[in-house]
Amino acid sequence: MTRVFLSLAAMAFLALAACTTTGNDGTSFGSGVYKIRNPDKVQFRMLDSVNALRQAGGKAPLQLNAELNAAAATHSKDMALQNRPWHFGSDGSSPLDRVTRAGYSGTVLGETISESYENEVQTLTAWMEDSSTRAVLMDAKAVNMGFSWFQEENGKIWWTLITAN
Repeated sequence: MTRVFLSLAAMAFLALAACTTTGNDGTSFGSGVYKIRNPDKVQFRMLDSVNALRQAGGKAPLQLNAELNAAAATHSKDMALQNRPWHFGSDGSSPLDRVTRAGYSGTVLGETISESYENEVQTLTAWMEDSSTRAVLMDAKAVNMGFSWFQEENGKIWWTLITAN
């Protein structure tokens, strides 16, 4: 009888574990959908990850820029409202327009975007696998980075990363 109980308990534990998602910060949650926890750390985790890749590729590190972060946040939310990932805003704005509106005076070099249910590390991995988005991340002329996201109630995340100098 004890063996049957232990077997059932083990199966129940495994079933619950299968329904749990663990975030990058080790936080587990039972919905099965990645939810951003500690949002104030996500930009720094992305910056650290991008800079590690840039260092491995012999490129100088990037610095987070508040204006670029604001432009990225605006675009992420706008993509969610439009329900499509693309580089133009609902008002017809380009990345250059959004960055200028946010007060950045440098030159935009590129923008990477994504819609997913994945976390920021998985999104970065996907960007690195595509030559056009990898070129934005690894551009030797880049010195600043803006990064933000918007997460819908259903867990879908809209990501935007901007590089500039």
